[in-house]
Amino acid sequence: MSQPRILRFLGLFAIVSFLFFAFTPLPNYLARHLEAAPRIGLAGAIVVLGAGVDLNGQLTSDSLRRLVHGIVLYRRGYAPILAVSGPAYRRSVAEAEVRAELAREMGVPPGAIVTVPNVQTTCEEAIRMGELLQPRGVRRVLLVTDSQHMLRARALFARADFDVLAAPVDDISDALDSPEGRLRLTRWLLQELVGRVYYRMAGYI
Repeated sequence: MSQPRILRFLGLFAIVSFLFFAFTPLPNYLARHLEAAPRIGLAGAIVVLGAGVDLNGQLTSDSLRRLVHGIVLYRRGYAPILAVSGPAYRRSVAEAEVRAELAREMGVPPGAIVTVPNVQTTCEEAIRMGELLQPRGVRRVLLVTDSQHMLRARALFARADFDVLAAPVDDISDALDSPEGRLRLTRWLLQELVGRVYYRMAGYI
């Protein structure tokens, strides 16, 4: 096949894919069938995985949503420790520290908060949480992240010798039905699928 024909084929494929993902419920179907189901119970610690801060050191909406979910679980008595992670981005304040301060303002005792600021990946989060929590006798964790990320995160924390319970809180609804919403959902799914493939190829899970 000549190069122009290949380019035309790729262009047509891109257009068809765009229309298919934007105007059919396929992204919604995939999101529902690839997500992790909640499994909430008593644990030694609630672990809230990072989701980012902006240049002003403010938590992103995704990060804040996860943190609030973790605090609610803590206040309901699911675990005596609230562990939060998240690095500094582009010289901003570390996400973990911003989260810890907000948790204190919302009534979580300082002694119940564990911060993990110097991590860049989910794999690093699992390793550092193991180093900090397991010497305290924590073997079961209640993990807070989105339902798509949960499958990969749960595997990494299990590999770090944790018994993992799942408390997903979604950053993007799988019920989005506008073309823009479905495309956003598709991008979210692709990012997570690429992450899973990379982690498997690297031998992390």
